[in-house]
Amino acid sequence: QVQLVESGGGLVQAGGSLRLSCAASGRTFSSYAMAWFRQAPGKEREFVAVISSSGGRSYNADSVKGRFTISRDNAKNTVYLQMNSLEPEDTALYYCAASRVVALTAAPYGYWGQGTQVTVSS
Repeated sequence: QVQLVESGGGLVQAGGSLRLSCAASGRTFSSYAMAWFRQAPGKEREFVAVISSSGGRSYNADSVKGRFTISRDNAKNTVYLQMNSLEPEDTALYYCAASRVVALTAAPYGYWGQGTQVTVSS
């Protein structure tokens, strides 16, 4: 069982930065791939980034490449999403999720946080 709690969201102007954190409970955090997804009002949930259990591999969605960076600290049971050069289109509820496999779709992720809101003003 893994419980996930996101933090770090907020209101920021376009071009600004935010760092999201996702703290996980349990002793098996280091065995899970961790991902960030987001969902804007009226839109489907979309993949943002994923990092392997060891942190050795990561993948970003094309829409955030060069702007967002996912990382993890297994000693702290925490995964991060550094978001730079934010755009109004990045406004969404951001979720972290855990899976036994690295995946770019939502289906393999069995554990989800409650989400943290990111709002980017123009």
